[in-house]
Amino acid sequence: MKGRAALLVLTAFALMGARPPMRYQPDPSSVFAAEIAFNRLAQAKGQWTAFRETAAEEAVMFVPQRVLAKQWLKGRADPPVSVSWTPSTIYVSCDGNLAASTGNWTRPDGSVGYFTTVWQRDKKGAWKWVMDHGDKLATARPAPEFLTGKVATCKRRAVGEGGAPPAGVGKAAVPRDESLIWAADVKTDGSRHITVRAWNGAGYDLVIDDQVAAGA
Repeated sequence: MKGRAALLVLTAFALMGARPPMRYQPDPSSVFAAEIAFNRLAQAKGQWTAFRETAAEEAVMFVPQRVLAKQWLKGRADPPVSVSWTPSTIYVSCDGNLAASTGNWTRPDGSVGYFTTVWQRDKKGAWKWVMDHGDKLATARPAPEFLTGKVATCKRRAVGEGGAPPAGVGKAAVPRDESLIWAADVKTDGSRHITVRAWNGAGYDLVIDDQVAAGA
């Protein structure tokens, strides 16, 4: 689950090696804009309405078990007042097609917490969220003065590695970017572990590591 405007500081991981062909620039500010628009939509039209309108078809959320978001959200009434959120850090893949944002949220009753959202470009280039989760906190995380955006190092992977390329196309001709990856491990008791990793040129850095206890 998930503002006030913030200045954007782009702190990029060093780009190493050949860059894969990119259709979109790896721009954290575009993800920030998507988050702000998402939050404004929630305040204007309702929390679950905003979640429905911005979700990818395959988007998942946790209630606490993992569910397909659009199925769970279908027909669900909006709360009287929406939760409000502000991203603090955004990570973007080298090819600009995948991103993860994390930050703080607040509810009208004064409760606070954090969120992590994974975003993916759709066929038209718009950002749609594919994973959203969060948890309550007794005290809000310290809010940074500036929003930080980080771009993962490029990681070339041929489609032929684990999957054959299209007929007549060589492996190296169709690279697939895996510079930013995420995973969600959910236990039967509702506890879960959400991770986001960014390629640094030699290995993956664990950049988001959220652990939610059972019953949260």
